[in-house]
Amino acid sequence: MENFRKVKTSEEESPLPFTNLPPDVVEMKVKEGSKIRNLMNFAMAQMELKGQRQIVFSGCGRAITKTITCVEIMKRKLGGLHQVTKVRYKTLLEVWENQDPPPGGLAQNLTVHKNVPSICILLSRDPLDPNQTGYQPPEPQHGLQLGDAGEDTSSSSTKGLKRPMPPPSEELLTKKLQVQVAESLRGSGTADYQPDGHH
Repeated sequence: MENFRKVKTSEEESPLPFTNLPPDVVEMKVKEGSKIRNLMNFAMAQMELKGQRQIVFSGCGRAITKTITCVEIMKRKLGGLHQVTKVRYKTLLEVWENQDPPPGGLAQNLTVHKNVPSICILLSRDPLDPNQTGYQPPEPQHGLQLGDAGEDTSSSSTKGLKRPMPPPSEELLTKKLQVQVAESLRGSGTADYQPDGHH
């Protein structure tokens, strides 16, 4: 394969794995190179300005993490959204072209079928059937603060989400460790003592 270069990738079209979807439901197809800022601007406009009641995020392969990130941002920005998650496999067709064809020969193409994991997540303002597989009820509001949700958070799924944390009490922790080490050394009678991992 060292002489071959990938020239095209296409995804098989398959129906969404949800029942009773409205015909005009918006499907956000998340790709590996998609910018989260662009995806979220469009999705928020659909839900807030155009009054959509449901939206679907889908992605496969390396785009799965970005798909989940978009869903979590959406849930925190809008609140009260019901969620159904479906995981399945999709077939990707990759076309590879020979970069070093034999003299006088034609360039050869190779088509590869790859099965990759895929995720589809339905978010709905309206209640969904809680008994279906993959259902999650709306999260209770508990004071999460969002940073600039317009940032591209592709490098980390938690960047931009800030949870209040208690201030660190390093001074107390250091004193506690000193006491434990001193007591252990006194009891062991040896200078080769190594702490047992209480950091």
